[in-house]
Amino acid sequence: MAMRDDIRFDVSVCFTGQHRDLACAALQLFGIVADHALDLMVEGQPLDILFGRLLAETGAAIDRIAPDQVIVQGDTASALAGALAAHYRQLPVAHVEAGLRSGSLDHPWPEEAHRRMIATVAGLHFAPTRRAVQALLDENVPAARVHLTGNTVIDALEQMRDRLRGDPSLGARGRDLVAGAGDRPIVLTTCHRRETLGEPLAGITMALRAIAARGAAHILMPVHPAPEVRRIITDRLADAPGIRLVEPLDYASLLHVLDSARLVLTDSGGLQEEAPAMGVPVLILRETTERTEAIDAGAAELVGRAPERIIAAAMRHLGQPGGKRAPLYPFGTAGAARRISELLAAARTRSPEPAYADLPA
Repeated sequence: MAMRDDIRFDVSVCFTGQHRDLACAALQLFGIVADHALDLMVEGQPLDILFGRLLAETGAAIDRIAPDQVIVQGDTASALAGALAAHYRQLPVAHVEAGLRSGSLDHPWPEEAHRRMIATVAGLHFAPTRRAVQALLDENVPAARVHLTGNTVIDALEQMRDRLRGDPSLGARGRDLVAGAGDRPIVLTTCHRRETLGEPLAGITMALRAIAARGAAHILMPVHPAPEVRRIITDRLADAPGIRLVEPLDYASLLHVLDSARLVLTDSGGLQEEAPAMGVPVLILRETTERTEAIDAGAAELVGRAPERIIAAAMRHLGQPGGKRAPLYPFGTAGAARRISELLAAARTRSPEPAYADLPA
């Protein structure tokens, strides 16, 4: 949006179609229109088949658009395909959210490999934190190409939080869900990662049932649309007292629930960034994380997926006095989109100097 409002840029948005309903709702909420919408998602298709289609169709879209610059964000197969398609056409690639590293190719899988591969073809690396900057420098990415910008996730959160204050119609579904919890503290829970499927997810559901059975909280769990995730969660938790399974939430409703939550249990990367800024502690249901800044700030704890560890950590947090924590910003404050726009504009006429100052410690 920052670039769309800037006369220096002519922006085209390409949407590959992953989780179409959720993504389209989010785009609409922020007034973003997909100029090129690809219909590439087929249930159950293997990752190699999906990637082949993404590479071919994204490349065709690039040929139609004929851009001067391709920007990819994150570490999805779509982001890697966009970066590689641009590289094959000798177009410059800018990577937003660059430099995140867990140190393990298996966690998160396959995203850790995706972001490392994107780094090899990107000419501009927009890193959210100083740790991400250092990870890129350690991989011998030239310093002049690495820029500390903060995270656009925080931009989106702050913008939507301002809108929620001024528009009661936004987030209505979230408000209803919060009201349904009564006086019990809300534990917002999400699980969807591929490496969590199977026995790890079964263990997480066992822990959730045990926490709910103690009557210490109202567990609210938006269920990811991935069929295998949905099957395991509904089979094991649909009848569990104290647990409410709901369809995925629009972003405004999710933030309303998050703002009312006592605790977050998640394997999501985004919530590890959003919850600290809302003053909500996070238990990370993974064995490793590329967002250790939240742990260092005391806003998150890496508990893994063993039921006993999850239960112990959750009950410890729920046993503490209630009340909102002070917001923490381990991933930077708002302004990342503006910084990225300025760096891209500068890159059109010269090689921008590395931007390590102007920003979140």
